[in-house]
Amino acid sequence: MVTSDEFSGAIGSYVVGRSNLADRIVDAWRDMDASTGRLLREKPTEARLLFYVLMSDMIFFLSWSIKAVVVPTAEAAARLPLEISFWLVFALLCRTSAIYFLSILIGSAARIMGGTGTWRETRTAVFWGALVAAPFGFLCALITVALTALEPVIPALGADWIALPPYWASLIPFVWFISAGIARAHNFERVSNVFAAMSAIAVAAIVLAMYLRAQGII
Repeated sequence: MVTSDEFSGAIGSYVVGRSNLADRIVDAWRDMDASTGRLLREKPTEARLLFYVLMSDMIFFLSWSIKAVVVPTAEAAARLPLEISFWLVFALLCRTSAIYFLSILIGSAARIMGGTGTWRETRTAVFWGALVAAPFGFLCALITVALTALEPVIPALGADWIALPPYWASLIPFVWFISAGIARAHNFERVSNVFAAMSAIAVAAIVLAMYLRAQGII
């Protein structure tokens, strides 16, 4: 377990030997609380935060392009909308703004619940969490590639309960890492409480989106 002491240092400095982005992401997987604390102490510039979002945007776009356009499983291809390529481009162009908006919503909710983090600290936690979680989306895309390759040999892999989860499983680490970052930024004692609240909101949003689509509204 990585401790907070391993990330300590003067504001604006980096820990020797663990300063590159790949090491930082691995450290965040091991201990998101300490990793977020280190980043908050460094007071990153807005350009650096924007870079994190754009990096997560690119990984998001790449992973969903693989899952939904390049090598979708047969069952998933039948269920995904025909206009999926349009929505992928739309997501790439609008995801950055959406994450800014998400930061506002999460920050406002956290302050109502007694959080002490600033708008900048909230933004730092959300942007960093989005990047830390992004590789899991790519991992899900690789799983989709494997399922597609094996489906002709093992038809059972095309079943709904096997073919569809890789398309949405990456939402779990996305919510978890952002929850851990928010808990640190707002000095909440339990990450689990933040995760539970955000998970409930995410599920409600997905159900609402599915309902609106079924009604032809979106």
